[in-house]
Amino acid sequence: MSAISILSAGPTAPPGARSIDEILAAARRRLRRLDPELARRAIAEGAVLVDIRPAAQRAVEGSVPGALVVERNVLEWRFDPRSDARLPIASYDLHVVVICSEGYTSSLAAASLQDLGLRATDVIGGFAAWKAAGLPHT
Repeated sequence: MSAISILSAGPTAPPGARSIDEILAAARRRLRRLDPELARRAIAEGAVLVDIRPAAQRAVEGSVPGALVVERNVLEWRFDPRSDARLPIASYDLHVVVICSEGYTSSLAAASLQDLGLRATDVIGGFAAWKAAGLPHT
């Protein structure tokens, strides 16, 4: 067996391990994902748009005016209504729409917020799709 075929086969996963593609697919099956226009409508009807991208990424790509910035590494603590580190708006009644750069990390984040008992989803295609749709951005 050549070194190339060994590398392309990948490592043997331990029992119960899932690939990131499997985890992402499972997360997305739980979400009612929104295209950028539906996300804009949800925000107009009271949903909170939460941008989870790091500051450096927002500086390069741009931002959605009015989005609440909560970086991914603290998201669950800020939105868990039972957390001492929660934001004042954290509530089980809050509808959260998560946006990232391209709509991958936001799916995982929205599923995690659902695990906390929140109404959460994400934007299909992320900020790139939002911008491409001609929706407000800076």
